[in-house]
Amino acid sequence: MFENFDALLLARIQFAFTVSFHIIFPAFTIGLASYLAVLNGLWIWTRRQVYLDIFNFWKTIFALSFGMGVVSGIVMSYQFGTNWSVFSDRAGPVIGPLMGYEVLSAFFLEAGFLGIMLFGRQRVGEKLHFFATLMVAIGTLGSAFWILSVNSWMQTPAGFAMNEAGQFVPDDWWAIVFNPSFPYRLLHMVLAAYLTTALVVGAVGAWHLLRNRAREKAGVMFSMAMWMLTIVAPLQIAAGDMHGLNTLEHQPVKVMAMEGHYESHPDGAPLILFGIPNSAEQRIDYAIEIPKLSSLILKHDLNAPLDGLDTIPQELHPPVPIVFWSFRIMVSLGMAMATLGLWSFWSRRKGRLLFNRPLQRMALLMGPAGFVAVLAGWITTEVGRQPYTVYGHMLTADSVSPISAPAVGASLIAFIVVYFAIFGAGTFYILRLMGRLREEDLQDDIKEAPIRTAGITPGPPNPHRHEEMLRGN
Repeated sequence: MFENFDALLLARIQFAFTVSFHIIFPAFTIGLASYLAVLNGLWIWTRRQVYLDIFNFWKTIFALSFGMGVVSGIVMSYQFGTNWSVFSDRAGPVIGPLMGYEVLSAFFLEAGFLGIMLFGRQRVGEKLHFFATLMVAIGTLGSAFWILSVNSWMQTPAGFAMNEAGQFVPDDWWAIVFNPSFPYRLLHMVLAAYLTTALVVGAVGAWHLLRNRAREKAGVMFSMAMWMLTIVAPLQIAAGDMHGLNTLEHQPVKVMAMEGHYESHPDGAPLILFGIPNSAEQRIDYAIEIPKLSSLILKHDLNAPLDGLDTIPQELHPPVPIVFWSFRIMVSLGMAMATLGLWSFWSRRKGRLLFNRPLQRMALLMGPAGFVAVLAGWITTEVGRQPYTVYGHMLTADSVSPISAPAVGASLIAFIVVYFAIFGAGTFYILRLMGRLREEDLQDDIKEAPIRTAGITPGPPNPHRHEEMLRGN
């Protein structure tokens, strides 16, 4: 069946498939772990029952997402030995210790305290339980630190030497870990994780507000998520700009593909908004562009020259259409997130945050946008690095194991079937949980609101009371 296929292409498709499934879970759990820590701290500080209720609501979803992320990550690690054994052999002296540090310092930390966070509040007390929640949040950030250090080293390798066997061997661990692109990549990914979580939490809150269910809990979730979106989305745009400038310095070919610059521009490059990349003719067809704006963004000078792909041998070009469009999807969604944050801020200032149904519908529609943006960003990063695994030093074609196409194709089909069955069922169950704020919670919230919030006296149910209660969130 796969005799006429290329084993290298199938191995790349398999890794892309598994990493795409894997990345959506850490992108969610990194932000959700921090959100749980904030909720736990607010409960201890204010004693408002709503924070504890929301914590209990999201901790089960976190546990399921964490578990699926662990399983999908283990499968990925096996592929280094099966499909990419040459890469593992040559880069193992650098990559192996970094992956080991992630397990020893971060994964053990979050996994060790996860049980206490999920089940230990009544057994260990509130303070130790809060400490455990913080450790889980720090552990997830630690995992991101080490994994992104590995990926960044493959993008901008530093601190290594080559031995006689052709292996990358450590020469300066500080330079390896804190390689030139690592700080920008870490900041960009962590902010993306927080935005992804904020969009999911905001969508769940909007879903229940639109159905007038459990308004206090849904309102607090929605309000906190919109605050996060309002603050973090502009920061992400700034971080993305800094990351782009760093990429221009260390991986200029990737930027050429992102911008669609097949040709060099000696007197200022245009910003191509949209078009159809034509790699055969080395041009962008039907381009919609703004003259010289790309030079202004990348070099802060309208007339600054920018090299194009015509300065690079064609066999070293990345797949331009994929990089070109994935980059635009990521940027467009980032702008949409910033717009939603500004809209929510304006609505909050007007006192209509919890009653602005068009805003809530938009937030519900944007719920999956963080995952799509993360996937688009990773596609831009990884496909834009091609044809290298270790940028500038090791080609992807030289990294693959000596395996046959039918073997890779059979395992790829198995992954597709198993992943969609298991992770599809897990995702479906998580979505079911997200919709289970109990109908009776609305009555409970109204009944208990005078106890939870100072300055609110008992009285008949009034929807505007919830806006007053949540104005400070």
